[in-house]
Amino acid sequence: MIKFFSRYKFIGIVLFILSVIIVSTIYNLYKPEPQLKVYQPNEFTKELVDSTLQRVRKFHKVSDFKLINQYGDTITQAHFEDKIYITDFFFTTCQTICPIMTEHMEIIQKEFKNNDDVMLLSHSVTPEIDDVERMRKYAEEHDAIKGKWHLVTGDKKEIYRLARKSYFTTKSEGDGGPYDMVHTENFVLIDKEKRIRGVYDGTNPEEIEEAIEDIKILLREYEKLKS
Repeated sequence: MIKFFSRYKFIGIVLFILSVIIVSTIYNLYKPEPQLKVYQPNEFTKELVDSTLQRVRKFHKVSDFKLINQYGDTITQAHFEDKIYITDFFFTTCQTICPIMTEHMEIIQKEFKNNDDVMLLSHSVTPEIDDVERMRKYAEEHDAIKGKWHLVTGDKKEIYRLARKSYFTTKSEGDGGPYDMVHTENFVLIDKEKRIRGVYDGTNPEEIEEAIEDIKILLREYEKLKS
């Protein structure tokens, strides 16, 4: 009788373990893939959004631009056609948050070094200081890969318009005039349709890891669309 109950108990345990394995397998097969939301202007803190865009609820995209990279090449949206990219705003003489941000951009670049679908875009907020020569030197110091990580300078008003009206990265107001200054730690993730899919603190290592994982989610999302 004791042997009978021991055998019954053993069979019960085995069946329980098998049930857990089956349920877990089914869950993993059918659980939905994580997806990133598409951010619209009305979802950001109002201080970050130009007053003309605060009520926009759909269809927001990064506007076209024309800037100059570290090699003196003209860079436009065409260079990011069908690409995912991370963007930020910095200046080469910054001694506070920018060195940390640039180090984190290097980490992202290294993670996706061999993936042509992922690019990086860093805007100088002091273009009157950061000319092509200075930007090239800075890019070389931080191992920016040519064609993958563009560090851009150009018209200050255009750069500040992008920060305030396309990427929503700064609480300060202004028109890109002589005394206007954008100083933000935000990294922004842009998808292949020029939409905002994530915003991260570029000084926070944990959020950089989150950005990397979100890029991978986007890559899987586009890969699935191809199949």
